Amino acid sequence: MIHCKQSRRASSGGRRGYAWLASITGSAVMAIVAGMAAPDAMAQENYPSKPIKVVLGFSAGGGTDAIARALAKHMAGTLGANVLIDNKPGANGNIAAEEVSRAAGDGYTLLYNTSSIASSPALYSKRLSYDVSKDLAPIALTASLPIVLVVPAKSPFKTVQELVAYAKANPGKLNYASAGNGNVTHLAALSFEDAVGIKGMHIPYKGEAPALVDLMAGMVDYYFATSAGAIPAVKSGRLKALAVATKAPLDTLPDVPTLDATVAKGLEMSAWSGMMAPAGTPPAIVAKLNGAVEKALADKEVQAYFANQSAQASSSTPQEYGAFLDKEIDALAKVIKKAGVTLD
Repeated sequence: MIHCKQSRRASSGGRRGYAWLASITGSAVMAIVAGMAAPDAMAQENYPSKPIKVVLGFSAGGGTDAIARALAKHMAGTLGANVLIDNKPGANGNIAAEEVSRAAGDGYTLLYNTSSIASSPALYSKRLSYDVSKDLAPIALTASLPIVLVVPAKSPFKTVQELVAYAKANPGKLNYASAGNGNVTHLAALSFEDAVGIKGMHIPYKGEAPALVDLMAGMVDYYFATSAGAIPAVKSGRLKALAVATKAPLDTLPDVPTLDATVAKGLEMSAWSGMMAPAGTPPAIVAKLNGAVEKALADKEVQAYFANQSAQASSSTPQEYGAFLDKEIDALAKVIKKAGVTLD
Protein backbone atom coordinates (compact mmCIF):
# COMPACT_ATOMS: atom_id res chain seq x y z
CA MET A 1 0.00 0.00 0.00
CA ILE A 2 2.73 2.47 0.89
CA HIS A 3 4.60 1.66 -2.32
CA CYS A 4 1.43 2.25 -4.40
CA LYS A 5 0.73 5.63 -2.83
CA GLN A 6 4.29 6.75 -3.50
CA SER A 7 3.99 5.59 -7.07
CA ARG A 8 0.80 7.62 -7.66
CA ARG A 9 2.39 10.71 -6.18
CA ALA A 10 5.43 10.26 -8.31
CA SER A 11 3.21 9.78 -11.35
CA SER A 12 1.17 12.90 -10.59
CA GLY A 13 4.31 14.95 -10.06
CA GLY A 14 5.68 13.58 -13.30
CA ARG A 15 2.59 14.75 -15.24
CA ARG A 16 2.85 18.23 -13.74
CA GLY A 17 6.53 18.21 -14.70
CA TYR A 18 5.74 17.29 -18.31
CA ALA A 19 3.05 20.02 -18.48
CA TRP A 20 5.58 22.57 -17.32
CA LEU A 21 8.12 21.38 -19.86
CA ALA A 22 5.57 21.59 -22.66
CA SER A 23 4.76 25.19 -21.75
CA ILE A 24 8.26 26.59 -22.13
CA THR A 25 9.48 27.99 -25.41
CA GLY A 26 11.73 26.20 -27.88
CA SER A 27 14.52 28.69 -27.26
CA ALA A 28 14.36 27.98 -23.54
CA VAL A 29 14.71 24.25 -24.21
CA MET A 30 17.75 24.94 -26.36
CA ALA A 31 19.24 27.03 -23.57
CA ILE A 32 18.69 24.24 -21.05
CA VAL A 33 20.26 21.64 -23.37
CA ALA A 34 23.21 23.94 -24.08
CA GLY A 35 23.69 24.48 -20.38
CA MET A 36 23.71 20.74 -19.76
CA ALA A 37 26.26 20.14 -22.54
CA ALA A 38 28.50 23.04 -21.54
CA PRO A 39 30.46 21.19 -18.81
CA ASP A 40 31.45 18.39 -21.23
CA ALA A 41 32.45 20.87 -23.92
CA MET A 42 34.42 22.90 -21.40
CA ALA A 43 36.18 19.78 -20.08
CA GLN A 44 37.27 18.88 -23.61
CA GLU A 45 38.39 22.42 -24.32
CA ASN A 46 40.44 22.56 -21.10
CA TYR A 47 41.90 19.07 -21.58
CA PRO A 48 44.19 18.10 -20.01
CA SER A 49 43.67 19.68 -16.59
CA LYS A 50 45.32 16.90 -14.56
CA PRO A 51 47.99 14.19 -15.02
CA ILE A 52 47.47 11.56 -17.74
CA LYS A 53 48.14 7.91 -16.89
CA VAL A 54 49.47 5.69 -19.67
CA VAL A 55 49.16 2.02 -18.75
CA LEU A 56 51.83 -0.29 -20.19
CA GLY A 57 51.38 -4.04 -19.96
CA PHE A 58 55.05 -4.93 -19.51
CA SER A 59 57.74 -4.43 -16.89
CA ALA A 60 59.77 -1.26 -16.47
CA GLY A 61 63.23 -1.36 -18.00
CA GLY A 62 62.41 -3.16 -21.25
CA GLY A 63 62.71 -1.77 -24.76
CA THR A 64 59.04 -0.84 -25.12
CA ASP A 65 59.05 0.82 -21.70
CA ALA A 66 62.04 2.97 -22.71
CA ILE A 67 60.33 4.09 -25.93
CA ALA A 68 57.07 4.83 -24.10
CA ARG A 69 58.84 6.97 -21.48
CA ALA A 70 60.71 8.95 -24.12
CA LEU A 71 57.43 9.77 -25.85
CA ALA A 72 55.58 10.50 -22.59
CA LYS A 73 58.22 13.00 -21.53
CA HIS A 74 57.87 14.98 -24.75
CA MET A 75 54.07 14.72 -24.79
CA ALA A 76 53.94 16.21 -21.30
CA GLY A 77 55.64 19.36 -22.56
CA THR A 78 53.23 19.66 -25.47
CA LEU A 79 50.07 19.00 -23.45
CA GLY A 80 51.08 20.99 -20.39
CA ALA A 81 50.35 18.12 -18.00
CA ASN A 82 52.31 15.22 -16.55
CA VAL A 83 52.15 12.04 -18.63
CA LEU A 84 52.96 9.11 -16.37
CA ILE A 85 53.78 5.53 -17.38
CA ASP A 86 52.03 2.95 -15.18
CA ASN A 87 53.51 -0.55 -15.65
CA LYS A 88 50.95 -3.35 -15.26
CA PRO A 89 52.71 -6.49 -16.54
CA GLY A 90 51.01 -9.80 -17.09
CA ALA A 91 48.94 -11.88 -19.52
CA ASN A 92 50.88 -10.62 -22.54
CA GLY A 93 49.72 -7.05 -21.99
CA ASN A 94 46.06 -7.97 -21.53
CA ILE A 95 45.86 -6.93 -17.87
CA ALA A 96 46.73 -3.39 -18.93
CA ALA A 97 44.44 -3.46 -21.97
CA GLU A 98 41.50 -4.71 -19.92
CA GLU A 99 42.02 -1.96 -17.33
CA VAL A 100 42.02 0.75 -19.98
CA SER A 101 39.04 -0.74 -21.82
CA ARG A 102 36.99 -0.30 -18.62
CA ALA A 103 38.25 3.22 -17.85
CA ALA A 104 36.33 6.42 -18.44
CA GLY A 105 36.71 7.82 -21.95
CA ASP A 106 37.96 11.18 -20.74
CA GLY A 107 41.55 11.07 -21.99
CA TYR A 108 43.15 10.59 -18.58
CA THR A 109 43.72 6.83 -18.80
CA LEU A 110 45.46 5.61 -21.95
CA LEU A 111 47.09 2.41 -23.13
CA TYR A 112 50.58 2.07 -24.55
CA ASN A 113 50.24 -1.18 -26.44
CA THR A 114 52.59 -3.44 -28.33
CA SER A 115 51.86 -5.69 -31.29
CA SER A 116 50.79 -8.34 -28.76
CA ILE A 117 47.38 -6.65 -28.70
CA ALA A 118 46.88 -7.85 -32.28
CA SER A 119 47.78 -11.46 -31.41
CA SER A 120 45.58 -11.64 -28.32
CA PRO A 121 42.23 -12.16 -30.13
CA ALA A 122 43.57 -15.38 -31.66
CA LEU A 123 45.54 -16.54 -28.62
CA TYR A 124 42.86 -15.84 -26.01
CA SER A 125 39.71 -16.26 -28.09
CA LYS A 126 37.75 -17.67 -25.13
CA ARG A 127 39.30 -15.79 -22.23
CA LEU A 128 39.68 -12.24 -23.51
CA SER A 129 37.35 -9.93 -21.58
CA TYR A 130 37.58 -7.00 -23.96
CA ASP A 131 37.24 -6.48 -27.71
CA VAL A 132 40.24 -4.72 -29.23
CA SER A 133 38.19 -3.21 -32.04
CA LYS A 134 35.13 -2.22 -29.98
CA ASP A 135 36.44 -1.32 -26.52
CA LEU A 136 39.54 0.66 -27.43
CA ALA A 137 40.03 3.68 -29.68
CA PRO A 138 43.25 4.07 -31.72
CA ILE A 139 45.27 7.24 -31.13
CA ALA A 140 48.49 6.67 -33.08
CA LEU A 141 51.15 4.21 -34.10
CA THR A 142 54.40 5.18 -32.43
CA ALA A 143 57.33 2.94 -33.29
CA SER A 144 58.55 -0.14 -35.09
CA LEU A 145 61.39 -2.12 -33.52
CA PRO A 146 63.48 -4.70 -35.40
CA ILE A 147 63.98 -8.10 -33.75
CA VAL A 148 67.50 -9.16 -32.72
CA LEU A 149 68.61 -12.70 -31.82
CA VAL A 150 70.75 -12.39 -28.69
CA VAL A 151 72.57 -14.86 -26.44
CA PRO A 152 74.49 -14.48 -23.14
CA ALA A 153 77.92 -12.88 -23.37
CA LYS A 154 79.51 -16.19 -22.27
CA SER A 155 77.46 -18.31 -24.67
CA PRO A 156 79.52 -20.87 -26.61
CA PHE A 157 77.69 -19.84 -29.79
CA LYS A 158 79.53 -17.25 -31.84
CA THR A 159 77.23 -17.39 -34.87
CA VAL A 160 73.60 -18.20 -35.55
CA GLN A 161 74.77 -21.12 -37.70
CA GLU A 162 76.46 -22.67 -34.64
CA LEU A 163 73.29 -22.26 -32.56
CA VAL A 164 71.15 -23.92 -35.22
CA ALA A 165 73.63 -26.79 -35.72
CA TYR A 166 73.72 -27.52 -31.99
CA ALA A 167 69.93 -27.35 -31.67
CA LYS A 168 69.51 -29.83 -34.54
CA ALA A 169 72.05 -32.21 -33.02
CA ASN A 170 70.57 -31.87 -29.52
CA PRO A 171 66.76 -31.61 -29.85
CA GLY A 172 65.05 -29.90 -26.92
CA LYS A 173 68.24 -29.04 -25.02
CA LEU A 174 68.19 -25.30 -25.71
CA ASN A 175 65.67 -22.98 -24.12
CA TYR A 176 64.61 -19.51 -25.10
CA ALA A 177 62.98 -16.56 -23.36
CA SER A 178 60.05 -14.44 -24.42
CA ALA A 179 58.40 -11.32 -23.04
CA GLY A 180 55.22 -13.36 -22.55
CA ASN A 181 53.15 -16.14 -24.05
CA GLY A 182 52.07 -15.03 -27.52
CA ASN A 183 54.21 -11.92 -27.40
CA VAL A 184 55.94 -10.95 -30.64
CA THR A 185 59.21 -12.18 -29.11
CA HIS A 186 57.54 -15.59 -28.67
CA LEU A 187 56.05 -15.60 -32.18
CA ALA A 188 59.45 -14.58 -33.58
CA ALA A 189 61.05 -17.61 -31.95
CA LEU A 190 58.32 -19.88 -33.30
CA SER A 191 58.81 -18.48 -36.81
CA PHE A 192 62.56 -19.01 -36.47
CA GLU A 193 62.10 -22.61 -35.32
CA ASP A 194 59.77 -23.30 -38.23
CA ALA A 195 62.19 -21.75 -40.72
CA VAL A 196 65.33 -23.62 -39.58
CA GLY A 197 63.78 -26.87 -38.34
CA ILE A 198 64.59 -26.82 -34.63
CA LYS A 199 62.61 -26.96 -31.39
CA GLY A 200 63.53 -25.21 -28.15
CA MET A 201 61.94 -25.03 -24.71
CA HIS A 202 59.93 -21.84 -24.25
CA ILE A 203 60.30 -19.83 -21.01
CA PRO A 204 57.87 -16.87 -20.88
CA TYR A 205 58.47 -13.78 -18.74
CA LYS A 206 56.31 -10.82 -17.72
CA GLY A 207 58.02 -8.40 -20.07
CA GLU A 208 61.34 -7.88 -21.79
CA ALA A 209 63.29 -6.54 -18.81
CA PRO A 210 63.13 -9.75 -16.72
CA ALA A 211 63.78 -11.84 -19.82
CA LEU A 212 66.95 -9.86 -20.52
CA VAL A 213 68.08 -10.11 -16.90
CA ASP A 214 67.90 -13.91 -16.93
CA LEU A 215 69.48 -14.08 -20.37
CA MET A 216 72.43 -11.98 -19.20
CA ALA A 217 72.77 -14.28 -16.19
CA GLY A 218 72.94 -17.30 -18.51
CA MET A 219 69.71 -18.83 -17.23
CA VAL A 220 68.28 -19.05 -20.77
CA ASP A 221 70.08 -19.78 -24.02
CA TYR A 222 68.67 -17.26 -26.48
CA TYR A 223 66.05 -14.60 -26.97
CA PHE A 224 64.53 -12.70 -29.88
CA ALA A 225 64.63 -9.23 -28.34
CA THR A 226 63.39 -5.87 -29.58
CA SER A 227 66.20 -3.68 -30.82
CA ALA A 228 65.51 -1.15 -28.05
CA GLY A 229 66.03 -3.84 -25.44
CA ALA A 230 68.92 -5.65 -27.14
CA ILE A 231 71.21 -2.93 -28.45
CA PRO A 232 72.19 -1.27 -25.14
CA ALA A 233 73.00 -4.70 -23.65
CA VAL A 234 75.00 -5.73 -26.73
CA LYS A 235 76.99 -2.49 -26.83
CA SER A 236 77.80 -2.81 -23.12
CA GLY A 237 79.09 -6.35 -23.64
CA ARG A 238 76.40 -8.02 -21.51
CA LEU A 239 74.91 -9.87 -24.50
CA LYS A 240 76.03 -11.08 -27.92
CA ALA A 241 73.94 -10.48 -31.02
CA LEU A 242 73.98 -13.40 -33.48
CA ALA A 243 71.58 -12.08 -36.12
CA VAL A 244 69.02 -9.41 -36.91
CA ALA A 245 65.59 -10.14 -38.41
CA THR A 246 65.79 -7.38 -41.02
CA LYS A 247 66.43 -7.30 -44.75
CA ALA A 248 69.70 -5.42 -44.30
CA PRO A 249 72.08 -5.11 -41.32
CA LEU A 250 71.25 -2.43 -38.77
CA ASP A 251 73.34 0.74 -38.64
CA THR A 252 73.58 0.29 -34.88
CA LEU A 253 74.87 -3.32 -35.27
CA PRO A 254 76.70 -3.18 -38.61
CA ASP A 255 78.74 -6.36 -38.02
CA VAL A 256 75.75 -8.53 -37.13
CA PRO A 257 74.40 -10.52 -40.11
CA THR A 258 70.75 -10.93 -41.00
CA LEU A 259 68.76 -14.13 -40.64
CA ASP A 260 67.95 -13.74 -44.32
CA ALA A 261 71.63 -13.95 -45.29
CA THR A 262 72.51 -16.81 -42.93
CA VAL A 263 70.00 -19.47 -41.93
CA ALA A 264 66.49 -18.33 -42.86
CA LYS A 265 65.99 -16.78 -46.28
CA GLY A 266 63.26 -14.15 -46.30
CA LEU A 267 62.65 -14.23 -42.53
CA GLU A 268 62.01 -10.67 -41.31
CA MET A 269 60.36 -9.76 -38.01
CA SER A 270 59.67 -6.61 -36.04
CA ALA A 271 57.66 -5.38 -33.10
CA TRP A 272 55.48 -2.31 -33.21
CA SER A 273 53.79 -0.19 -30.60
CA GLY A 274 51.10 2.43 -30.37
CA MET A 275 48.76 4.34 -28.10
CA MET A 276 45.05 3.79 -27.53
CA ALA A 277 42.22 5.20 -25.42
CA PRO A 278 38.98 3.75 -24.05
CA ALA A 279 36.19 3.59 -26.62
CA GLY A 280 33.96 6.64 -26.43
CA THR A 281 36.80 9.08 -25.85
CA PRO A 282 35.73 12.33 -27.58
CA PRO A 283 37.28 12.75 -31.06
CA ALA A 284 38.62 16.18 -30.04
CA ILE A 285 40.65 14.61 -27.22
CA VAL A 286 41.86 11.78 -29.46
CA ALA A 287 42.96 14.36 -32.04
CA LYS A 288 44.80 16.37 -29.38
CA LEU A 289 46.62 13.27 -28.16
CA ASN A 290 47.47 12.25 -31.71
CA GLY A 291 48.94 15.70 -32.30
CA ALA A 292 51.09 15.38 -29.17
CA VAL A 293 52.38 11.98 -30.30
CA GLU A 294 53.13 13.26 -33.79
CA LYS A 295 54.99 16.25 -32.38
CA ALA A 296 57.05 13.96 -30.16
CA LEU A 297 57.94 11.70 -33.09
CA ALA A 298 59.10 14.75 -35.08
CA ASP A 299 61.32 16.03 -32.27
CA LYS A 300 65.06 15.80 -33.02
CA GLU A 301 65.95 14.49 -29.56
CA VAL A 302 63.31 11.76 -29.77
CA GLN A 303 64.44 10.85 -33.29
CA ALA A 304 68.05 10.61 -32.11
CA TYR A 305 66.99 8.37 -29.24
CA PHE A 306 65.01 6.17 -31.62
CA ALA A 307 67.99 5.96 -33.99
CA ASN A 308 70.22 4.73 -31.15
CA GLN A 309 67.76 1.88 -30.58
CA SER A 310 67.26 1.24 -34.32
CA ALA A 311 63.61 2.10 -33.73
CA GLN A 312 61.62 3.65 -36.55
CA ALA A 313 58.96 6.30 -35.92
CA SER A 314 55.55 5.20 -37.21
CA SER A 315 53.56 8.35 -37.80
CA SER A 316 49.82 7.86 -38.36
CA THR A 317 46.35 9.29 -37.93
CA PRO A 318 43.92 7.47 -35.59
CA GLN A 319 42.10 6.14 -38.65
CA GLU A 320 45.31 4.84 -40.22
CA TYR A 321 46.25 3.13 -36.98
CA GLY A 322 42.82 1.50 -36.80
CA ALA A 323 43.13 0.12 -40.33
CA PHE A 324 46.68 -1.10 -39.63
CA LEU A 325 45.54 -2.82 -36.45
CA ASP A 326 42.74 -4.67 -38.26
CA LYS A 327 45.23 -6.01 -40.82
CA GLU A 328 47.69 -7.09 -38.10
CA ILE A 329 44.97 -8.95 -36.20
CA ASP A 330 44.18 -10.96 -39.34
CA ALA A 331 47.85 -11.58 -40.24
CA LEU A 332 48.90 -12.71 -36.75
CA ALA A 333 45.86 -14.98 -36.48
CA LYS A 334 47.20 -16.90 -39.49
CA VAL A 335 50.71 -17.21 -37.94
CA ILE A 336 49.26 -18.42 -34.65
CA LYS A 337 46.97 -20.94 -36.34
CA LYS A 338 49.86 -22.35 -38.36
CA ALA A 339 52.03 -22.68 -35.24
CA GLY A 340 49.18 -24.31 -33.36
CA VAL A 341 49.55 -21.94 -30.40
CA THR A 342 46.61 -21.42 -28.08
CA LEU A 343 46.42 -19.98 -24.56
CA ASP A 344 42.76 -20.73 -23.87
